[in-house]
Amino acid sequence: MYLSLISCLFTYICILLAVAFFTLLERKGLSYIQIRKGPNKVGISGLPQPLADAAKLLTKEIAKPSMANYSPYFMAPVFSFILALLLWQLYPSLSACGYFKWGILFFLCVSSLNVYGTLLAGWASNSKYALLGSLRAIAQTISYEVSMALILLFPLFILGSFNFVELNEGQLSVWFGFMMLPIFFMWFVTCIAETNRAPFDFAEGESELVSGFNIEYGSAGFALIFLAEYANILVMSLFSAVLFLGGGSFFLGMSDLVFVMKILFFAFVFIWVRASYPRFRYDLLMSLTWKSFLPVSLSMLLFIFCFSYYLYY
Repeated sequence: MYLSLISCLFTYICILLAVAFFTLLERKGLSYIQIRKGPNKVGISGLPQPLADAAKLLTKEIAKPSMANYSPYFMAPVFSFILALLLWQLYPSLSACGYFKWGILFFLCVSSLNVYGTLLAGWASNSKYALLGSLRAIAQTISYEVSMALILLFPLFILGSFNFVELNEGQLSVWFGFMMLPIFFMWFVTCIAETNRAPFDFAEGESELVSGFNIEYGSAGFALIFLAEYANILVMSLFSAVLFLGGGSFFLGMSDLVFVMKILFFAFVFIWVRASYPRFRYDLLMSLTWKSFLPVSLSMLLFIFCFSYYLYY
């Protein structure tokens, strides 16, 4: 019991540190892509910059908009942050405190609840910009949740398991990313849309919504929303590596460094995409999932189902 609690606590501390320095990686990566320096004043080459940002945010006065609904306004960032940490319980490692037999279902349930944190933040702020941003996020997340669930069925049909550990073990001979390259591409685009990242960052559309659903948040509330967003990016990078690039190194006999490099590769692609592409048009975003991803994934899923049925029976 105590060992499990210590393991969870240690995992969460490591996640917070990873998120903090991932923000530094993003700012440095964006700066060099845009031919500038990025943060370089705090400490050596700006390395302690995330710690300075955290200290600044957590010591600022908490904003209390006069027209906000205070209970959901303060609960929304906490709710989003808790959901982001819950997904890390599915991390399939030898040092994990427990394994989920139905891990994929737990992942779908928790990821579908993420939209409620954004909804609460936008509605409770009592601002038209925040409300519009949250409504966009709801429509976007619900739409891409359908595509994500269908794409997740591909490795499940092939291996016949909902367990992330068994999904690791099933890719000893060939990675699913090579077997299903178009599906792999669709999965990654869906991950970008699910995490509300550029070029699909309509919940925070700065050009027309100032800062979107989190416009009224500052200090600790903004820090929690920020941490939840980047923790979701890292966990989606982790699941992308597990589902399509061979999974954890402890099952494949490789060094742990290789598995970490897979995760960092996906995380850096999130940054690379943000630096390379302008924001999508909203109608094109919706057309992409309903008119492209949905029919393609359904038709390919039917083919995979027939193939797996023939293979097993």
